[in-house]
Amino acid sequence: MFGVLPAGAQEGPLSIIDWLSNSMAEPAVAAPRPQPPTSDGASPPGITVSTIENAAPVAVGLLPVSVTGLPRDLWGKGKPADIAAAFAALPQGLTPGLRDLAFTLLLAEVDPPLGGDPADTLFLARLDTLLRYGAVDDVKALVDRAGRTTPPIFRRYFDAALLTGTETEACERLAASPDLAPSFPARVFCLARAGDWDTAALTLGTGEAIGVIDPAEGDLLHRFLDPEAAENGASLAPPRQPTPLELRLFEAIGETLPTGNMPLAFARADLSDQTGWRQKIEAAERLVRSGALEPNLLLGLYTERSPAASGGLWDRVAAVQAFDAALASGGADAVAAALPSVWSEMQGAGLAVALADLYADRLATVDLEGDAARLAVHLRLLGPAYESAAQATAAEAGPLAVAIATGRADGVEGSDAQARALLDGFRARGIPERYGREIETSGLGAAILSAIGHFERGAAGDLRDLTDAVAFFRAIGLHDTARRAALQTLILDQRG
Repeated sequence: MFGVLPAGAQEGPLSIIDWLSNSMAEPAVAAPRPQPPTSDGASPPGITVSTIENAAPVAVGLLPVSVTGLPRDLWGKGKPADIAAAFAALPQGLTPGLRDLAFTLLLAEVDPPLGGDPADTLFLARLDTLLRYGAVDDVKALVDRAGRTTPPIFRRYFDAALLTGTETEACERLAASPDLAPSFPARVFCLARAGDWDTAALTLGTGEAIGVIDPAEGDLLHRFLDPEAAENGASLAPPRQPTPLELRLFEAIGETLPTGNMPLAFARADLSDQTGWRQKIEAAERLVRSGALEPNLLLGLYTERSPAASGGLWDRVAAVQAFDAALASGGADAVAAALPSVWSEMQGAGLAVALADLYADRLATVDLEGDAARLAVHLRLLGPAYESAAQATAAEAGPLAVAIATGRADGVEGSDAQARALLDGFRARGIPERYGREIETSGLGAAILSAIGHFERGAAGDLRDLTDAVAFFRAIGLHDTARRAALQTLILDQRG
């Protein structure tokens, strides 16, 4: 059950992600625009827009209440700007159990705050947070469901389309809605994508003449429009902070930019068929760590072919392949031999929970002994069936892990201060006072965001925050979140 709760909204407004392409910006001077839709109002071919009748964007979600279990009035009396600031304050490297909860909040279909969200502040904050975590496909899906598109919303959609390789669709939408006010570079790009090279060149010249296209942008766009010039000219210096549009333009002229040091959303572009195997794996690992990609998709990349080298990433690929083959063989000796290496490689890469998601259930069928058995128990406790795993392996798991996995902590002692703080959270009753006040003033959702931050800070040393966050999650019915996050903290900190 969800009780009462809220939101101490963090200080400061939500700042716009600074790598967004500014692709939607009202120009100072009129320029040639893409052709409007046909006179009967039909959208261009290939465009299907699904809308929710009379739904404000803030209420749009991909996960219905029947899936999330969250109340429809999740945001209560919260102010959109305060909730947006709380989303912006979420750490990047969340504990996987808390990361999944954060995604649930971002994708949930719930009512707007009681005061509404006329400026779409909360909806834009959700899109920006999803982009920050690399969940580019979710951004596109949310905008599609919202139906109503404003320049700030479409700005996010346009960048998401560029990163997912669906820019043709985005450009067609732009052609159908000139009121979205595309910038000159976006117009040039979309006109060229539509095959209107003459108008694209005219638009580029106009933008340069009135000073809204800077020299570096102009050089890049000229090469995009003239492949021969791109082929014969010297390589361009990459932008210090490329935008998704610049990423696509550089790719189009044959000067692909590496995305490893770019914001996480750019990793999504490396999952295309044109990307090399290593680069694709590196991008998939980043996205799995952030929760934006399913581990099964990473496993598919790991097992796509045999590694042609060794060291670093290739050792991890080889370890996963060997472990996968050992499990397929059903031989306990082979699994025992492969398990330590794959654990070490995946744990070192921050992917131990992904490994557990992939293999925990299959490990339950293998009879292991010694160190291999202990590693298998840890993986099973990190997997989705952690409670049954703890009960089946109680002797190997130990009383502390069993207490956390089952949520029954009475009579169990913690081995250190962190463990004691976690157990105190499982023994507590009711909603801690700080969260009760926040629920009343700002809504349950804001209190959940606060508790996510408190848990992370608590795991890093502020043990009172850790206890309160666990107690709060349990009090409002998020038992699975409390148990999974606590087990992950306990096991991964222990085995480090």
